[in-house]
Amino acid sequence: MDQTDFLEHAPVFQIKGSMVTLTTLELISHQLEQLDQQLADRIAQAPNFFNETPIILAIDKRQDPATALDLPAVLNVFKKHQLHIMALRAEREHDIQAAQAINLPVLPPSMAKERPAASPKAPAAPTGLLPAKIIHSPVRSGQQIYAKNSDLIVLAAVSAGAELLADGHIHVYGPLRGRALAGVNGNEQARIFCQQLGAELVSIAGQYKIAEDLRRIPTWGAASQIFLQDQQMVIQAM
Repeated sequence: MDQTDFLEHAPVFQIKGSMVTLTTLELISHQLEQLDQQLADRIAQAPNFFNETPIILAIDKRQDPATALDLPAVLNVFKKHQLHIMALRAEREHDIQAAQAINLPVLPPSMAKERPAASPKAPAAPTGLLPAKIIHSPVRSGQQIYAKNSDLIVLAAVSAGAELLADGHIHVYGPLRGRALAGVNGNEQARIFCQQLGAELVSIAGQYKIAEDLRRIPTWGAASQIFLQDQQMVIQAM
């Protein structure tokens, strides 16, 4: 094969698997005026969190499924608030057809079962975990590290724009300025520990707080631990 043939047949793309954190918005009712107002209120509380955030719009759990959904009108409300709907989660045929008519990708409905609320007297036992994943170097903006079935220990700083995920605990022995999501498999016993809390977002088993909330907490900028207690997120000084 000569140089010309090589250039003609050289690959121009490659496919890689990756984990991306997406926000799913479950539409309970599609009353447009209420949707418009409640979106405005929520964005006003945390504008940076919703800025340029890709969103999956889930309409498979609506409480008024018998009422026809005006999908273009609903999408216009989101567009008004500069929210990007990248896909629809639906199961009813007329909803799927409406999405296909405007070339909006459709995802199948979530197959995850609802988790029963854990009894305070008998909390769910955490799943068995593998040895911790240890990161020795700083985690830069744009990096994402996932400790599957284990704890995650970072022995350096975590920059803004970086993301840590773990099925178990997350330990950061340095400033935490990015996102930290512990117990991502639903483990409500997971905790987040850091030497300096300055995170963009922290989450335990799906419950989260963003920077706008965290800055009001006395431990902002100090050593902190984060955990769930009676289904509420608690942030304490260490």
